[in-house]
Amino acid sequence: MMPFLIAAVVITAVAAVFDVKTGNIPNWLTLPPLFLAPVAHYIYASSHGVEAAEVPYEAGFSVAGALVTGIVPIMLFRQNAIGGGDVKMLAALGALCQPSLGLEVELYTFVAAIVIAPARLAYDGKLLATLKNTGFLMLNPILPKEKRRTVEPEVMSWFRLGPCMLIGAAVTVYLHWGSK
Repeated sequence: MMPFLIAAVVITAVAAVFDVKTGNIPNWLTLPPLFLAPVAHYIYASSHGVEAAEVPYEAGFSVAGALVTGIVPIMLFRQNAIGGGDVKMLAALGALCQPSLGLEVELYTFVAAIVIAPARLAYDGKLLATLKNTGFLMLNPILPKEKRRTVEPEVMSWFRLGPCMLIGAAVTVYLHWGSK
């Protein structure tokens, strides 16, 4: 499993650079691992002594990893909270790492985002305004119409998730280095 985790770190490192520089994670980086990971798991399992009847399950776990790790990002994407490249990259990480480790990478990604985003917003001088807008976005659905406030899209803050994915993958590799 370690080769797949190392591949995840390498891919997220490239994604982090692109995300920081351009604000996008390109399809040529996300789609190949997403679609080739099941094949790679099949080949890896068949060449590493996994019983022949169990080899197809490795490919199936890869597909399951993409689906499981894609659920929360798709919901966030539908709420315009993250970008499509983030969704595809997290699903690709799930395909590479399979469900258990894929969810672990995703968890550490979001933990990193929870720590880094407020620090970044404070550094940019946008933390209080963002917290105020977040409060309005959360309360508007339950407030009476006359007390609701509109939050203009131009005052919303965007956060690059690519570096956090690199942190999530690196932490997962660190925690599992030397394990089977």
